[in-house]
Amino acid sequence: MTTAARERRLPPTLPLATLIGRELRAGGSERPALRYGHAGFAKRGEDYFLVKPDCVRVPGDPASAFSVFAVFDGHNGVSAAVYSKEHLLEHVMSALPPDIGRDDWLQALPRALVAGFVKADIDFQRKGEVSGTTATLVVIDGFTVTVASVGDSRCILDTQGGELQLLTVDHRLEENAEERERVTASGGEVGRLNLFGGQEVGPLRCWPGGLCLSRSIGDMDVGEYIVPIPHVKQVKLSNAGGRLIIASDGIWDALSNEAAAKACRGLPAELAAKLVVKQALKTSGLKDDTTCVVVDIIPSDHLTSPQLSPKKNHNKLKSLFRRRSHSSVGKLGGKSASIGSVEELFEEGSAMLEERLGRNLSLKAVSAPFRCAICQVDQEPFEDLMRDNGGGYCSSPCAPWGGPYLCLDCRKKKDAMEGKRSSCSTACR
Repeated sequence: MTTAARERRLPPTLPLATLIGRELRAGGSERPALRYGHAGFAKRGEDYFLVKPDCVRVPGDPASAFSVFAVFDGHNGVSAAVYSKEHLLEHVMSALPPDIGRDDWLQALPRALVAGFVKADIDFQRKGEVSGTTATLVVIDGFTVTVASVGDSRCILDTQGGELQLLTVDHRLEENAEERERVTASGGEVGRLNLFGGQEVGPLRCWPGGLCLSRSIGDMDVGEYIVPIPHVKQVKLSNAGGRLIIASDGIWDALSNEAAAKACRGLPAELAAKLVVKQALKTSGLKDDTTCVVVDIIPSDHLTSPQLSPKKNHNKLKSLFRRRSHSSVGKLGGKSASIGSVEELFEEGSAMLEERLGRNLSLKAVSAPFRCAICQVDQEPFEDLMRDNGGGYCSSPCAPWGGPYLCLDCRKKKDAMEGKRSSCSTACR
């Protein structure tokens, strides 16, 4: 299966409202508990992480709770990683329509994540700093997990059945042929570091700048073809729960997904994160910053059962992520499997804003008609504003498009990311 096939938008096997309703009817209305831990060692001191377990969609309403976890791996300084840790979530939340229910909120979240990442990139680049960062942001609402990522910090899901799922895509030029094609088509050059005498060494990089990644936040000195548009994947876990391992490339360059999961099975989240870092250091030494966040999504009945003594309850928690014997290894069969099964609700990895923001937006997912879909700033109509035949709004007549309204600055950003700055931005002044 090609990367394009893996990254296409997947039609839900069932509507999200149906899944939530089925969960309620099955007696799964209790929200799962989260247990989490983090660990790391610094080589350059450019890794940062975010832990926000007590967010709410509606202030004062605990029923609207959700949690956010993230890892940011900075390069060329810490500024972009620090900015993203402090502001990325804020930008994502501002792109979500107010006063909508949980079902609509979860369906709008992938689009809001795209807008939030692009907004963070625009705002950070206005500071004039050349730092950049990866970003892997995880939003957990009940048993629904949504992951957005740029760069090569990774998130994996380990279910109770021991089946691993990769919830991110690595945006490394060395390993991603489609990203290499996109960068070159947008005006960038891809090649290895050329030493005196013509010898080429090291991984593939984009030039100018020499960055190994094709997507990041920041990096204004590299080129607009290094885009902040994230790969987004949304899944719904079964009521058995699961474990998320979110880590920077200091972990993944040393350990495979399977090795990282195996290293910490049978351990509580806080100790699990430490063991993953320890195993990575044991394998390859401290060659890079290493940061790991482990999040356990635990069914509430595994925490509150009155029949269990504290000791037995602890053992039952451990059984969720126990080390498996060889006889227990196997894939779950069919969509009807209830233990370890995961429903894929959404996946999209395109770097084209028109495909990510979309023209077929439901009324509930659209704000005021002249509110920019990225920066969320309301603007009065101006002379060169027009509506194209597809029903979208265009901020300039030089290049109509089928997406939602973008202000002039965000439209220039979109055109630059697609390699159109020279032909369009001048005409639009």
